[in-house]
Amino acid sequence: MAITKTNFINYSRCPRYVALSMLQKDKQTSNMTYEEYMKEEENEKLKEILGQMYEIDENGNEINLIDVENPQLKTMMKYYKKVEELTGNYVKEHFKGETIYADLTYEQQCFEMISGDVKFLCYVDIFNENEDEINIIEVKATTSKKYLDLMSGYPKQEKYSIFLKKGNIFYLKDELNYPIEKEMKVENYQKKKMNLFDRYTEAGKYVYDLAVQRYIIDAYYQDKNYQKKKINYYLGVLNHEYIFDGEYQNGEPNYKRDENGNEIVVLFDLTKVTEDYQDIVKINANNIKKYLKDMKEEPCPLGKWCEYKKQTQCKYFKKICGEKIPAYNSSLNYMNNGQGFKDEMGGKHKGLDLINEGYLNMLDIPEKWITNPNHFIQRDAVKNGTEYINKQKIKEALDQLEYPIYHLDFETFPCPLPRYRGEWCYIQSPFEFSLHIEREPGVCDKDEDNYVFLADSHEDCREEMVKELCRLIDLSKGGTLFAQNVSFEKGRIKELASFFPQYKSSLMKMYDHGSDLLYIVNNKKDLYLSLGYDEEEARKVNYYHKNLSGSYSIKKTLPVFSDLSYAHLDVKNGTEALVQYANYPYMTKKQFQDTYEALKIYCKQDTWAMVVILSALRKKVDL
Repeated sequence: MAITKTNFINYSRCPRYVALSMLQKDKQTSNMTYEEYMKEEENEKLKEILGQMYEIDENGNEINLIDVENPQLKTMMKYYKKVEELTGNYVKEHFKGETIYADLTYEQQCFEMISGDVKFLCYVDIFNENEDEINIIEVKATTSKKYLDLMSGYPKQEKYSIFLKKGNIFYLKDELNYPIEKEMKVENYQKKKMNLFDRYTEAGKYVYDLAVQRYIIDAYYQDKNYQKKKINYYLGVLNHEYIFDGEYQNGEPNYKRDENGNEIVVLFDLTKVTEDYQDIVKINANNIKKYLKDMKEEPCPLGKWCEYKKQTQCKYFKKICGEKIPAYNSSLNYMNNGQGFKDEMGGKHKGLDLINEGYLNMLDIPEKWITNPNHFIQRDAVKNGTEYINKQKIKEALDQLEYPIYHLDFETFPCPLPRYRGEWCYIQSPFEFSLHIEREPGVCDKDEDNYVFLADSHEDCREEMVKELCRLIDLSKGGTLFAQNVSFEKGRIKELASFFPQYKSSLMKMYDHGSDLLYIVNNKKDLYLSLGYDEEEARKVNYYHKNLSGSYSIKKTLPVFSDLSYAHLDVKNGTEALVQYANYPYMTKKQFQDTYEALKIYCKQDTWAMVVILSALRKKVDL
């Protein structure tokens, strides 16, 4: 049985995964073909990139179960390959000796070990060897922020990262004999460090990946009786502090050091961490061998190993292991319920443990466990089939809106690598906006009052976009910039103001006049406190319907208030939009024309949906 690093990571999730993978008996002791290995590795690397682009909140908004086999999405792989190339070039320039890295996996340095009937193998992204040591670099299309955000400090004082940078390499401070207690309690430092040993945290999953690689590599050298050199294990990631200066060579960005001396890639030395990880990895390897032998298909408890609603969610979860979870109004759909419920004895019940314990539906949760007023509202809506509405709060929120209302929605491309001057890795770079202008309450035509700007290439069109925004949105005599999750639109406006300071005054006026549909249909505590409501009422939602199923995403709210639908559109969501935009260079003229129009129709629908929902809310409160 040939087990790749990718399969190692998946097979060690739980006993059931191996049995469900339907392994072929004729693969016993056989070599895995390059095509099979490459397919697995590319899918996993694609998930890494996509995982940086989308997040799902605890309410289940922005469901992101992307089909990684979609050929269009594979265009994202070019960015991963570029990150590998940039890291490889950095290592080749700054490390001594010979460096091996390649675009094709089969040309990379390969290691394998045999344990019983199982062969474990891995390819190394970047292999460097000199007279004194070997350097193993695993490249990930994530950013340094995940690791530098492992911070702590003393109360009411500055927080510090557990990592320290020397040159272009980050080291754990305790490995440098750094006086940690000057910045934080040592126990708090250790607590943050333990995130690196939890493979299901954002930071820990890549450390585990490297630790598995070390398990195979160390065994390989031991088996070969290799005269052991010191082996260093690094994680190569994108530098979240790098700012691209806009210089190009042969039409491609030149990612030289930025004006602050930052390289676009940085390394994290995880040699000691991966060494400390080996006992855990060895246990996992033995478990895999046992799972392969037993082939147990019966259900096992759900848990963090399922990676529910993450980009790396187990591929068997949706259709098999988690199939019993109701699509609507499950026990997991109570709003803002990361802490779960507390029973009469003080025991906590949260997340997938609720499913394991048989609490599948919202109404399965014992009423005695409910303490949050919004949870009572949800429960009553499901139980009685009635909507909840606080007309007075909604009326007062509507009264706060100044006309004209500028309903704005951006479509953005969070490219792993910065493309234009001033950008950084994974910036949400806008390529399209739709604007509906509602000049008086309910006075807005779907077509006549709509304006769409859409880039027709991957050239930098940001200034053109800014000029169009400033031309269309005139707040000199009042008005409201309106969006669903307005903080996103405001974030893009603030970034554009920093890139183009000559338009800063107009753009920041938009920023200052921002309001949110969610303030009206959901709530905003500070707003309602300022209007004289008490703390409890200010925290309550203003509207709820059972069909929301705990979410106020536009895709959930729109069907509650209208029959407007995205189902008939060629581009149905933001994920499809950015993928179509990414594919501009690979389209025929006809494909581009059709896609361009489809993107405009989709973005237009997003702003029109806000107009429709706002109009429906007015009717519900008799305005």
